[in-house]
Amino acid sequence: MKNVKLLSSTVVAATSGLIFGTMQPASALNWNWSYSGTGVNASGTFITNDIPDDLGFYLITGITGTRNGETIIGLQPTGTPIPGNEPFIVDNLISLNSEQLTGDGFGYFTSGGNFVSPFFASFLQPAVYLEVFSAPPLTPGFENFGPEDSELAITFSATPIVVPEPSHTVSAIVIGTLGLVLKGKLKRKSGFQRKS
Repeated sequence: MKNVKLLSSTVVAATSGLIFGTMQPASALNWNWSYSGTGVNASGTFITNDIPDDLGFYLITGITGTRNGETIIGLQPTGTPIPGNEPFIVDNLISLNSEQLTGDGFGYFTSGGNFVSPFFASFLQPAVYLEVFSAPPLTPGFENFGPEDSELAITFSATPIVVPEPSHTVSAIVIGTLGLVLKGKLKRKSGFQRKS
């Protein structure tokens, strides 16, 4: 009888995750992001931490996507500038606020050897999102923009990817099936005890 009670409590604990959601909180969030402007179109996904800072910003820890057909292959390390836009560092923060990026923005590099940093230019009137694009040959310093480099106004948006909760119907079926199995085991066990 002890084993049946132990098995019952284990089944209840295991299936409660199906009913009430996951047992442990997620450690990361996934986001869809995109932006476009004159001559530029970029989109992809972010991975961020799951808890925002005091201002509501999440730290971007990974990025995938494309920019004008080039594959995005990496995130610029937080606290460093993209080459060709020194000394302006990126903070790699994203928010659900109306201003989704900070003035430092995020940075990434592409398969073509280019570096990109979208950010929110709150110092402009009206405030807009901008994209700094830096292409080889890379000359250090933002004042050394060459004809291959640009700073363009863009329209930016990012939204978390919502993962659907487990179906309550599936949970009910699982619990019902496990209940029948346990009931059958109880009948067999109690029948076995009578023969002793």
